[in-house]
Amino acid sequence: MAALLLLGARPSSAQQPEDLQEQLRQLKQQYEETTRELQRRINLLEQQISTKQEISQDEETPRAAADQEHQGQLPSSPRYDLLREAETRIEGLEEAARVFEFHGYFRSGYGLNSVGGQQVAFQAPGAGAKYRLGNEAETYGEMIFVNNWLNPERSSDKAWLKTEVLIEANTTNSANYANFPDPSDNDQFRFREAFVRGGNFFASQPEAKFWAGQRYYRRQHIEINDFYPLDMSGYGAGIEDLKVGVGKLAAAYLAGARPDITTANGRYVKSNVDVRLYDVKAPGGTLAAWLDFATGKGDATSSGTAIPTESGFAVGLKHQTLEWHGGFHSFGIQYGTGPAANFSTGIEDPTPFVDGRKRLLITEQVLLQPSDSFAIMPIFIYQRTHDGDPGHGWDEWTSFGARPQAFFTDRLSLALEAGLDHTRSGAGLYEGWLGKFTIAPQIGAGRKFFSRPVLRAFLTYAAWSDGLRGAVGGVPFQDGTSGFSYGVQAETWW
Repeated sequence: MAALLLLGARPSSAQQPEDLQEQLRQLKQQYEETTRELQRRINLLEQQISTKQEISQDEETPRAAADQEHQGQLPSSPRYDLLREAETRIEGLEEAARVFEFHGYFRSGYGLNSVGGQQVAFQAPGAGAKYRLGNEAETYGEMIFVNNWLNPERSSDKAWLKTEVLIEANTTNSANYANFPDPSDNDQFRFREAFVRGGNFFASQPEAKFWAGQRYYRRQHIEINDFYPLDMSGYGAGIEDLKVGVGKLAAAYLAGARPDITTANGRYVKSNVDVRLYDVKAPGGTLAAWLDFATGKGDATSSGTAIPTESGFAVGLKHQTLEWHGGFHSFGIQYGTGPAANFSTGIEDPTPFVDGRKRLLITEQVLLQPSDSFAIMPIFIYQRTHDGDPGHGWDEWTSFGARPQAFFTDRLSLALEAGLDHTRSGAGLYEGWLGKFTIAPQIGAGRKFFSRPVLRAFLTYAAWSDGLRGAVGGVPFQDGTSGFSYGVQAETWW
């Protein structure tokens, strides 16, 4: 079934074009309502001024006018400065609407497990993700602040420049107002994006965009289990959407460091050169290709541990159809070696075997919405990983799942989600399967699979094989092979 919409799609957001259009419509509606309210106040002031002038000309009512002024019903004199101030505020609102943007995402709720404690998530050991619906036991949010410095109206004949800052926060849904011995066990905040981006600097390449800073870099995302097949988010700089004849090109330098590993060279660093070709026309849709070269210079740590110098590469190919039976379809395959084998800027623990690491990843994701009454997203993931140790075999993760949704009205719907994961440890630590099923009645903002906000109640049941006993469900289910949880949740993005 399918991986993500575009090689450069944002995730956190998982938004479709119709969702972005709906958000734009809502913003325009809010702006128009504010403008109408200010205009109403201007009209009221003009009426009051006119009434004041009429009263002052009537010799029989000077005291009545004075009484009204004293009671605050009329201005004491024609307040044209108030009219000018209102007009200035309208102009300011118009400018702010063009210049500043506020986006974000959050999910929050609460649940209990079947033995009476706080909700726990069911995820198989060795699985890169878990099926989300009714299986998220935390509050998570991303607040995105964007300011357009040049050409906020995006005129096609002018350059544009903007800044973006993203703050991520999550909590374990414990009482975050309490005085815990270690508050970091509950609330966490991260500065995930801080970058400048601009485009239309060259007439020959008006779509080309330049950026520098820290950002979520062209992440690929599978919605129903929150899995990122490719996530090169980090620090660096690059160029995107450069037309190269057959399609578009993006190139970037991306890096990160391990603050807990220090050698004679300083903090241990992994550097990546990321190159992507996308929007290449192909039968049934478009093709995208990806190449990453990763390096890390090693040395001895202060404790004498030898950190090896490492290098590796990763490649990927993706075919996608963006309009397919009311949704989309995407298939991807990736292969990586050494430090590039995790398809991420993240730095795994360096070992003497790091150059021998290998990973194969195959993903498929589909969204089908044949009508406004039904939608379904099925997915498939197969991942095979070797940690480089010649004494170990291959870790394997296979996952099938789907989330169908039935829409009864514009506001009421029912979501179901079923997923099956099978994992195997190459070191012989575990092997088994986990099945999870959730039913969730919902109140939402529309009849689309991605319509948000949504309020939902959920009941989740999970069962797993004896080979995973003690590794699923945490403390409440450490001696069992099944369990369930129930609760409520809100989810939205904008």
